[in-house]
Amino acid sequence: MNRRLYDKLIFEHSHPGRSGYSLPRNDFSRHVGELPESCLRKEAPALPEVDEPTVVRHYTNSSTNNFGVDTGFYPLGSCTMKYNPKINDALAASRSIAALHPFQPADSVQGALEIYWELQSALSEIGGMSEFTLNPFAGAHGELTGLLVIKAYHLSRQDAGRDTVLVPDSAHGTNPASAAVAGFKVVEVKSLADGTVDVDDLRSKLNDSVAAMMMTNPNTVGMFEKNIPAIAKLVHEAGGLMYYDGANLNPMLGIARPGDMGFDVMHINLHKTFSTPHGGGGPGAGPVGVRKGLEQFLPNPRVVKKADGSFDVAFEDTSLGRISGWLGNFTVYIRALAYILSLGGDNLAKVGPLATLNANYVMNRLKDVYLLPIAGPCKHEFVFDGLKDKSTGVTTLNVAKRLLDFGFHAPTIYFPLLFHESLMIEPTETESRETLDSFIEAMRRIADEAAETPEVVKEAPHDTPVSHPDDTEAALHPITSWQDLCALQK
Repeated sequence: MNRRLYDKLIFEHSHPGRSGYSLPRNDFSRHVGELPESCLRKEAPALPEVDEPTVVRHYTNSSTNNFGVDTGFYPLGSCTMKYNPKINDALAASRSIAALHPFQPADSVQGALEIYWELQSALSEIGGMSEFTLNPFAGAHGELTGLLVIKAYHLSRQDAGRDTVLVPDSAHGTNPASAAVAGFKVVEVKSLADGTVDVDDLRSKLNDSVAAMMMTNPNTVGMFEKNIPAIAKLVHEAGGLMYYDGANLNPMLGIARPGDMGFDVMHINLHKTFSTPHGGGGPGAGPVGVRKGLEQFLPNPRVVKKADGSFDVAFEDTSLGRISGWLGNFTVYIRALAYILSLGGDNLAKVGPLATLNANYVMNRLKDVYLLPIAGPCKHEFVFDGLKDKSTGVTTLNVAKRLLDFGFHAPTIYFPLLFHESLMIEPTETESRETLDSFIEAMRRIADEAAETPEVVKEAPHDTPVSHPDDTEAALHPITSWQDLCALQK
C-alpha cells in the first residue's frame, strides 16, 4: 500500500480516551495562580485523541508529500530552484545571529551591520552597480522598490509627466503588476520570432512620457538579449531609465554585469541566484541596486560605513522612504553571503557557464521529441512548445503530471504565453549529469508513451495522494478545514 495514501488524515486515527501527551504540574501556581475560571474553555477542543507514535508517523508521512529541492530534481523554469547548502542554514541558525534584535543600538551589532555592508558591496560588484539596499522582502517587492526609485528620480527633476513603463510581451507577470502598483501606465513592447525585443517596435513607443524600460536578460525564453546596448541608448536618449529584472541573473554570473550593459536600476532574487530558501511564502529577499547618481533615492534606513571603519544605520532626507519594517530578512542575507564567500570569486564565475551547459545539454537531448520553437543555443533555460507529435492529444499539462510518477517536479508550464503549449525547463548548475540523464530518460519515455499508450499519460499521475483534482472547483471552493474534508469523504 502507498504509505502516503494510508496516512491521509490524523483524525481518522482518533480514539476516545487515547492520549499522547502529559503536561507537568503547574509549579508556579503559588506565585502566579491558576487561570481564572473566565479564561477556561467551556468545551473541550475538537482535537484528535491519538498516541504519540501515531502523531509522529502522521507528520513524518505528511512531510514526504512535500516536494522540494532536497528531495529531488526541481527544473522549474524561470525560478532557478538550486540546491541550498546546509552550511548556510547552520550559520543563519547560530544563536549569536538568531538572537539579535533590529532595534539594538548600532554599537552593539557591529558584526551584523558589517554583514549587511559586505553583502551590499558584493552584490554591487556582481551587478555592476554603485550601491544596493537589502530592505525589500522579495523579488516583486524589489521590483516595486526599484520603480519607486525611478519615480523619485524623475520627480526630483520636476519631470512628473513620465508616467509610462515599457514592458516586453515576454516579461514575467510581476513586471507589469509592479509598474501598475507603483502608479505607472504599462505599454507592451513586441518580441521578434527569436523571443528578443523588437527594437523597431520599441522605437515607435518612446516619447516624453516614458519613465523606464523593464527587461530581463537572458529573457524569459532563455535567450540572451544581444541588442541591450542599442535598447539602452534609445531609452536613455528618450529620457527614461533602464530597469533590470534579476530573475534570470544566474547564468550571467561570471559572464556579464547588468550595470555594464546600461541598466540603471536592478533587483536580485537571492532565493534564485544565491541559494537561499525558495517558496512557501518566504522569507525572501529582493535587494535593489542603482547606478551612481541614484543612491540618494534608495529606501531608508541604509547601512553605511563611517570614516573610522565602524558601521551605522542612516536615514536620508532624499530617500523614497521606508518600504519594509527595518533592514529586510537578515537570516536570508546570512545565507546569501555565506554562499558567495564559500564559492569565492573564481568559483562564483563558474555558475553561469555551468548553468548554461546543463540547459543546453538537456535541450539538445530532447529536441527531437519535443518541439523547440526557437533554435540555437539557450542560456539557463529553454522552452518547448509541447510534444512534437501532438496527434494523440497529449498536452503539456499531461506531460507535467506524468513526470510526477517518475519522481521529478514538473517544469513551468503554459508560460511564457508566446507559445500555446509552453514547457519551460531550467536545470541549474547544481545538478549532476546523472540526475539530468535520469530526467531526460523520463521525458523521452513520456514522449514514447504519448505516441503508443496516450491514456497512460492523460490519466497521470498514478502514484500521488491526489491524482486529478478539479482545478477550477478547488480554486472556487477550497477545502480549508478537516471537518469539510471528512464530510466530503463521507
